[in-house]
Amino acid sequence: MTRFTTRFGAYLGLLVDEYPSTDEAQRVDLGLVYPDAEADLNRWLPLVKWLLLLPHYIVLAFLWFALFVVTFIAWFAILITGRYPRGLFDFVVGVNRWTLRVMAYGWLLTTDRYPPFSLE
Repeated sequence: MTRFTTRFGAYLGLLVDEYPSTDEAQRVDLGLVYPDAEADLNRWLPLVKWLLLLPHYIVLAFLWFALFVVTFIAWFAILITGRYPRGLFDFVVGVNRWTLRVMAYGWLLTTDRYPPFSLE
């Protein structure tokens, strides 16, 4: 489900022009490493991960608002020039990466490494 959601988000963000299908052979590839839960993950950390992610949720709320504005501007830029401006493209990709890191930490529970506050 996460892979399809990521492909659909890339389509909505004007990052790819192919409509996303449920096949794995797509331009957008989400590589999640599933850990050995007994050896690599803390047993009690999922109880407080939601609390640790509150600052990320606040920052991401503002970034997602900016993402919608940037995507709207990028749509006109693509329509007029035929190209996606590099700065806008990098911003959209960065917000998506940040969101996926937060999802992997807090929702998918695939890592105990706290996600950085970074668009890179």
